Amino acid sequence: MKTAYEILKERGFIEQVTDETLIKKLFTTGKVTCYIGFDPTAASLHIGSLVPIMALMHMQKNGNKPIALVGSGTGLIGDPSGKTEMRQVLNREQIDHNAKCLKDQLKKYLDFSDGKALLLNNADWLTKINYIEFLRDIGRHFSVNRMLAAESYKIRLEKGLNFIEFNYMVLQAYDFFYLFENYGCTLQMGGNDQWGNMLAGTELIRRVTAKDAHAITFPLITTSLGQKMGKTEKGTIWLDGVLTTPYEYYQSWVNCDDADLERFLKLFTFLPLNEISVVKKLTDAQLNMAKAVLAFEATKITHGTKAAEDAWRSSMELFHARPVDKELFSSSSIPREAAVSDTSAIQLYEISPKDLEKGVLITTICSASGTAGSISEAKRLIEQSGIYVNNQPVKSIDEKLTLADFGNSKEVLMRKGKKKYLKVKIKD
Repeated sequence: MKTAYEILKERGFIEQVTDETLIKKLFTTGKVTCYIGFDPTAASLHIGSLVPIMALMHMQKNGNKPIALVGSGTGLIGDPSGKTEMRQVLNREQIDHNAKCLKDQLKKYLDFSDGKALLLNNADWLTKINYIEFLRDIGRHFSVNRMLAAESYKIRLEKGLNFIEFNYMVLQAYDFFYLFENYGCTLQMGGNDQWGNMLAGTELIRRVTAKDAHAITFPLITTSLGQKMGKTEKGTIWLDGVLTTPYEYYQSWVNCDDADLERFLKLFTFLPLNEISVVKKLTDAQLNMAKAVLAFEATKITHGTKAAEDAWRSSMELFHARPVDKELFSSSSIPREAAVSDTSAIQLYEISPKDLEKGVLITTICSASGTAGSISEAKRLIEQSGIYVNNQPVKSIDEKLTLADFGNSKEVLMRKGKKKYLKVKIKD
């Protein structure tokens, strides 16, 4: 039976490790307690946080004990890692609110019942530190020269690194030491930009206790186009269903680039690798089916099965997609039947070919169909980039719909905002 470390490695989670031989041994000697920190800089995590979340889920599924650490204490300072400018410092009230939201969110991914996982907050110990005692007992183990050599600090030295930020590495290292001493945590995992901070933690534990602790980093996940995961032209893709609806979340995955599909299936679903490997051989319609599976499985993990099925059915209906072949991805619970057509959900508006020859104002269509309450409202929506034709924003209030917009089809899809659709059809 494979260990959680072997699973993480073959699925592409592993970038750097402190000592692979010792880490492999750690995973074969019993249950491993590990932790990952989450900064409460916002009221929701985004899909850029999914790699660490999925890693904790793999750890738990394979009999280990994950600790999700919300960093309200370190959040009062701000992590300089990977930043060219100082982070905006939030007040305690903002951080406490964000921390509560993150805790509620993490409970959707991990089972915290009966001690199967722990949900902790480093403010519980960091805010109680006696500064003089901390300098004497912990600070003396840190070399300033080594700290300045860390990549997270080097990139900031040119523009200036203040003393508050300089303390971040020491505090994160102390977090690991505290969890090691009080919860038997022997492994820290996190993003590759945290490598220096994580090494500082393993070194502190070794110096104080003469025992080994370990660290694993994940690669920075970018798309095949080099874009940072979670960032799109429309903004951040949040894990919160209010900030990013399940349907929008589903669409963000189904629209992934072909070159990213296999890697994303490995990282963001629990489908077996032997099923994922067939992606290399898929083309055209089958490749789009595989993207639907990715979108469905990723949405199910974050928003639940019903939300994933609803998003799948809406996407099938709106974009006339084909259901997934039963032979593909048999482990997926994605529905295999065709989506049920729901004409009440997608309103139909018909226009005669004769009218389309000379063109019909889009503001008139919006008003007449009820998509907007009036022509003036339609104009306002267009000026705010809130009306789309075939997923392209209408740029002018004088823009018309013509036969050319239909191409070889008898329908075009209009959209108001993010969720309200209208099918415009040429009358027979």
